[in-house]
Amino acid sequence: MSAPAAGVSIIRFLDLCNRGAVRGTRVFIRADLNVPLDSSGQITEDTRIRASVPGIEAALTAGAAVMVTSHLGRPTEGQLRPQDSLAPVAQRLRELVRHPGKQAVPLIANWADGVEVAPGQLALLENCRVNPGEKNNDDTLSRKLARLCDIYVNDAFGTAHRAEATTHGMARYAPIACAGPLLAAELDALGKALHNPARPLAAIVAGSKVSTKLTILKSLAEKVDQLIVGGGIANTFMLAAGLPVGKSLVEAGLVDEARAIIGLMQQRGAAVPIPVDVVTAKEFAPTAKAEVKAATDVSADDMILDIGPRTAQALAAQLERAGTIVWNGPVGVFEFEQFGAGTQTLAQAIARSPAFSIAGGGDTLAAIAKYGIAERVSYISTGGGAFLEFLEGRKLPAVEVLEKRAAESQPG
Repeated sequence: MSAPAAGVSIIRFLDLCNRGAVRGTRVFIRADLNVPLDSSGQITEDTRIRASVPGIEAALTAGAAVMVTSHLGRPTEGQLRPQDSLAPVAQRLRELVRHPGKQAVPLIANWADGVEVAPGQLALLENCRVNPGEKNNDDTLSRKLARLCDIYVNDAFGTAHRAEATTHGMARYAPIACAGPLLAAELDALGKALHNPARPLAAIVAGSKVSTKLTILKSLAEKVDQLIVGGGIANTFMLAAGLPVGKSLVEAGLVDEARAIIGLMQQRGAAVPIPVDVVTAKEFAPTAKAEVKAATDVSADDMILDIGPRTAQALAAQLERAGTIVWNGPVGVFEFEQFGAGTQTLAQAIARSPAFSIAGGGDTLAAIAKYGIAERVSYISTGGGAFLEFLEGRKLPAVEVLEKRAAESQPG
């Protein structure tokens, strides 16, 4: 047993492998292989599959009979439609897994009642959310699935915030329940960033609405030294600071909440930097004309779509001096080139910074890919909702049950 993050003690699967405790066992890995597919069913981005391969290879090398499953899309329970099948994932695993035991990676449907797989071999089990009772964590299903294995491995951080049969229920009843290398690495990185960070600790939280990230903002306001807000969230904070925002996306009803967060930060000697300049347009469109303005000069018909260059440079300087950076969300409409400079400037500053940096969220990952800085971000989280809920300080059900099982395994 080991502690990947402050307050989290779990059994690690790699520790079991290293002790020789896995050979000849049946290992069930709940992975997150929920990758995007195009209209023809081809995988368009395989980061989650690649991230899951080390845990699978470790189990095969250790001599286990390996079963892997995941959800994909939003299937209807009891119905396996072609678009919900893990067939494209099976093909990609055949290409990526480097071990003789991968063989053809058979894709097995209707597996809840039993799976035949030999030690040193790998089988992919069809979309787990097709099983009736999966999403509501049905106890009968959970007990049945737990009987499939000797060791249950959760390696799906992206679903750790959900209590489902294969993310939570199985962990309650399997003989051994542990964290795979990807889940453990996520908890390591998040714990390092939030529980024992090198200072100054800077957080970038951006998005369209304060309301969707209010809990995160309040939680981080108690921890961070710089709380950088962007997107529509920044507009609400600008309004709270008495600045004009024109016809920008804003939540006027949450101005008091924004002021309270600013006040809380000030009481701690910390800060929420308010933009001093912005990039505006008269319309939200890829062809919209961009105009840089002082934050005090936004007119009634302006939409704020990015932070301005002076603001971006000031924030970049802070990030380059940071000890730890947590990044969730681009600060402008970076999908439109004329409104991407702010996000690009901060991304490049994060890449240059000696700080430990952790980034998560779909739009953030898209920005990282666009600006080519993936190799210079310390840790890129595969989780979306789980990443956000961890930042909020919530208990993740799939992690909490692993903690409980680890505690139960201790003598006395």
